[in-house]
Amino acid sequence: MNKKLYIGGLSYDTTEDTLKDLFSESGKVESAIVITDKMSGRSKGFGFVEMSTEEEAQKAMEALNGKEIDGRTVTVNEARPQESRPRSGGFNRDRRDFDNRKRDW
Repeated sequence: MNKKLYIGGLSYDTTEDTLKDLFSESGKVESAIVITDKMSGRSKGFGFVEMSTEEEAQKAMEALNGKEIDGRTVTVNEARPQESRPRSGGFNRDRRDFDNRKRDW
């Protein structure tokens, strides 16, 4: 088992300190992070907590999965490694295509 846990269904008001406090009841918390939107800074409703041992991570999962935190029932699972994703097309920073278009105006 991994020592890193995924916490889903978080309230937008849940802070990293709240996660640290709750998970520290199951053992030593190495890190806690609430994932936020880059543009707005608002929570995306999930986060990660890394415990110091696998046993503590298992204990935290059993204690907190399905429990209510800040008015929301959360899911606590073992975190999976991030899958590599292709970069999205997004805004074309290379303006050559734009500048070389025929202009009919």
